[in-house]
Amino acid sequence: MELEGSKPLLQDDRLRFETLLSDLSARFVRLRPDQVDEEIERALREVTEFFHAHRCGLLDVFADRKVARLTHAWYADGVRRVPPANNCAQGFSWSFERLVVQKEAIAFNDLSELLPDGAADLPAYGAQGVRSTLMIPLFIREDVRHIVVLQTMEGGGTLSPEYIPRLRLLAEIMVQAIERRDAEEQLRLALEEVRQLRDQLHQENLHLRREMKELRGGSPIVGQSPALRRVLAQVEQVAATGSTVLLLGETGTGKELFASAIHERSPRKSRAMIRMNCAAIPAPLIESELFGREKGAYTGAISKQIGRFELASGSTLFLDEIGELPVDIQVKLLRVLQEKCIERLGNPRPLPVDVRIIAASNKDLEKAVHEGKFREDLYYRLNVFPITVPPLRERREDIPLLTFAFLEEFSTTLGKHVDAISPSNMDTLMRYPWPGNIRELRNIIERAMILATGTKLQVTLPNGAGSKSLQTVTLEDLERKYCLSVLDMTGWRVRGKNGAAEILGLKPTTLTSRMAKLGIRRPTS
Repeated sequence: MELEGSKPLLQDDRLRFETLLSDLSARFVRLRPDQVDEEIERALREVTEFFHAHRCGLLDVFADRKVARLTHAWYADGVRRVPPANNCAQGFSWSFERLVVQKEAIAFNDLSELLPDGAADLPAYGAQGVRSTLMIPLFIREDVRHIVVLQTMEGGGTLSPEYIPRLRLLAEIMVQAIERRDAEEQLRLALEEVRQLRDQLHQENLHLRREMKELRGGSPIVGQSPALRRVLAQVEQVAATGSTVLLLGETGTGKELFASAIHERSPRKSRAMIRMNCAAIPAPLIESELFGREKGAYTGAISKQIGRFELASGSTLFLDEIGELPVDIQVKLLRVLQEKCIERLGNPRPLPVDVRIIAASNKDLEKAVHEGKFREDLYYRLNVFPITVPPLRERREDIPLLTFAFLEEFSTTLGKHVDAISPSNMDTLMRYPWPGNIRELRNIIERAMILATGTKLQVTLPNGAGSKSLQTVTLEDLERKYCLSVLDMTGWRVRGKNGAAEILGLKPTTLTSRMAKLGIRRPTS
């Protein structure tokens, strides 16, 4: 229907329009993403001037169909401007229902033409001083995502409905440029995220390799004792399978090394083993560390994080101190072991993973099950092939080999030529009970190497412990002397890396309680 007072396009106007359309098409095809906004503003000016209107704009329609924002606009001199932050749907409920829901264009040359259906919108149009309006919905697939608005103000001319298909063509050229720019930006952001994830994975892989090297201490598993040979035989038996392995044993016995030995003898050895200490990560972060998270999954999650399970897909995941996992995470770990799929925090879509699990604990997990601190079903899932790593006191014949292995390691790292140890010192090491196991032995040798001034190593155990027969002192006296010596060696630092608690293989709170029981107090001077 042609509006009253409207004027159809003349032949000359049609030719000018075709020229404008061709010119805009050519310009927008060649645009760089950073030029789109400026070129759209220029095009809106040309469109407004071509139709002898006062203002022209493009609006974005949001998914709820109740909000529309002005993204680009051009105004003739003296025409009231609409702030970009305004919700342009406010006050125009009938118009937006027709545009967005019914998907029909709107055209009028006098506000009275809105009656009776559009009466609710009359105050808003009147407040803006509008005389003539063309509003056209623009589609992305089947949804209205943009609206083009062309208007004349009071005292201005009229707009013909004949303009609608031509105005739609011009607007679609601009919208396509916007969509292309946004798609390119999304692609750029996605590529940047991929690059960041690749760099993150590379850095994590380097970190994990360094961490593994530190755990290994630069040495392979050393020893020839029957107890060690039994464990190595079990390692050989299970390594080539994909079975879950549970390593049990006291702190400091080298469970990490045996996990590495299993991995390095398995078909998965071409990829780095991923390690996670369940006791070292705060409980609220364990789930995202294990299974990953999406950006915005919770407050503070400012980026996507790949979890240890995804990192370990196709490889081995070593879960140290598995007994420290919170019960709610035990449930989720059990489900992953059963279904071989994970869900990142913030993303319910299951992701398949191919991971071999090696778990380790210095706790009695069976006792923890009876006490309700560890799930029975998870325990049986993990306990497919249990290996108990013997404490150092049960493989004393390995102490000389371990001592010389550490001697060689620290000779290289410290740049000292020390190649001998006295028989009396070795006898002292052999008779000492080693509550901290191999980790404690390594720390004792490192300290002795730091203090060494010649080519022969002089080892001093805590307050001479081990130089006497064990029958001549009480266990409490020996424990007190050893704790004092370790505290003295660490400068009375209980917590942190190379602190007394770590050397003794205890939690800091446990060591503090033990010190109080033994009457150990820090010297005041």
